[in-house]
Formats: sequence, C-alpha cells, structure tokens
Amino acid sequence: MDISVVVPLLNEEESLSELTSWIEKVMEEHGYSYEIIMVDDGSTDGSWNKIEQLRSQNEKIKGIRFRRNYGKSAALNVGFEHVQGDVVITMDADLQDSPDEIPELYRMIKEEDYDLVSGWKKVRYDSKIAKNIPSKFFNWTTRRISHISLHDFNCGLKAYKKEVVKTIEVYGEMHRYIPVIAKWAGFNKIGEKVVHHQKRKFGVTKFGWDRFINGFLDLVSITFVSKFGKKPMHFFGLWGTVSFLIGFGITIWLIAEKLVNISRHVTYFRQVTDQPLFYLALLAMIFGLMLFLAGFLGELIARNSNDRNKYIIKQKTDNYSE
Repeated sequence: MDISVVVPLLNEEESLSELTSWIEKVMEEHGYSYEIIMVDDGSTDGSWNKIEQLRSQNEKIKGIRFRRNYGKSAALNVGFEHVQGDVVITMDADLQDSPDEIPELYRMIKEEDYDLVSGWKKVRYDSKIAKNIPSKFFNWTTRRISHISLHDFNCGLKAYKKEVVKTIEVYGEMHRYIPVIAKWAGFNKIGEKVVHHQKRKFGVTKFGWDRFINGFLDLVSITFVSKFGKKPMHFFGLWGTVSFLIGFGITIWLIAEKLVNISRHVTYFRQVTDQPLFYLALLAMIFGLMLFLAGFLGELIARNSNDRNKYIIKQKTDNYSE
C-alpha cells in the first residue's frame, strides 16, 4: 500500500464528508493505493455515525472510536499502530489542511528519502493574538532546544516513513514534538514543506491557551527523558555534586575566616552560625544530597526497567540468523 492517511478528530461531523471526498479525489488522480484511518477521540456529536456512513460508501475508510476523549497524541499513536502504507500522512479533520499537498509530501519521502516532512503554514488564517504570535514563540523555543530547523512543529499535516511511526511512541500531549521524538529515535533526515492553510469552515478550535503552558512543560519533559532517561545519575549526580561542593566550600571558608580572626586576636567577629551565608551553604549541601539521592534512585529504577536494553536496530546483514 502506498499511503495511509491518519485523521484524528473530535466533534468534526460537518467536515468529514468533504474531507474524505477531497482525499479520495487526490488519491484517484495520482493512482495511489491508500487507506484513510479516522480516529474518533471521544466525540459527542454524530462524528462516529458519519464515519460508519462513509465507511459503507468506501471500504478504504477505516474508523477507530475511543470510549472517551484521550487527546490528539493518543489518537495519533493508535492510528500509527494500525497503518499499513509505506508513507503515512497525518492531517486534521477541520479542513484547514489541504489534501492537495499529499502528492508532494509523498514524493519527498519516497524520492528524496526524508524520514519525516513537516508542513509549514507560512500564511495562516488564525487569530494573530490567540494563535500566530504564541505559535511563533513556541516554535522558536523548540528550534533552539531541539536544534531542528522547522518553522511549524505543531502543523497537523506531516508525512512519515512507515518505519518512523512504527518506532516512536506518542503520548500525553507530545504530538507537538513528533519531529523531536523522531530525531532522538535516530531519524535525522527531517524536512519541511510550505503548505496551504485554510480558514476553518465548520465548528470551533478544540485547543485553548493551556496548550502553550502544557507544550512548554512537555518540551522540558521530553528533552530530559530523551537525554537522561537511561542515565539519570548523569544529571542529578552532576548537579547534586556541584551544589554540595559549593555549600561545603562556603562552610569551609567561613570556618577558616573564624580561625584566622581568632589567631589574630580580633576581639569582635560574627560567629559562623550568625551569618546568613552559612545557612545558604547548609541549604546548598542539603539540596545537593537530595539531588544525588534522586539520581541514585533514578538509576536503580532505570536499571530494573523492562526496556533498559531496548535499542532501535536499523539494519542487519543478510547472513544474520536469530
């Protein structure tokens, strides 16, 4: 199969008929073999009934329905588990992503050998204050931290090699950072394509301001887990040691200062315990010990984890036998 299109959706009943017809038109024009996997993320309108109706008209349309709303990441992850196509395309169900972009995205994966191609909505029709400006800041921050040169990490329109989606795991609200997850899984050839963005035709956006706060926290989480998930002592142990040594050094300096004052017969000087610096030093040593213990416990957990020795193998020689 050439292409699997994964469409996560929540309460998008009005747009599904037009979206699937548009996808079908593009696929037939280019002669692709395909499937459309629609993942209903706990919709409360008639989205599921519409999916079943569309399925009866086209057997290439497949539906998965969640019992409740789990979020876009969960919908994508389940969709990825079921795809069969060599190239996987994801797009939102609100008609703001254009299926006309599919052929070029497919070509970039197949002919230019990209692992992942992310859409870039260079011209947007969203609210500048509510979406455009915060999105630019979000993308700038993610670029600086991940060192991936993409302008629009959160664009729903993306293309992947099948190997990529079968390797990575998307959970929580990590759908914003799929390129980052893919890169840290070893898929380094990540490209970008300017895509056409359309005004929302039906319904309202399902995302609020909290997505920016959650997005920042998710970025911190995924950065830490990716770098130190299998070696937590390298982070906690390092900074715990630094903090302890700073506190210990200050304490030694205060004690040495007191001894020097005594040897010089200075009649008045502040006792070590009377100085605020002593308590800051004590706090630094305690904090350092706590960090070190956190790293030690994290190391024990990591070493006993079921996937502690789980590594992604890209290829084996043809003479390899199990």
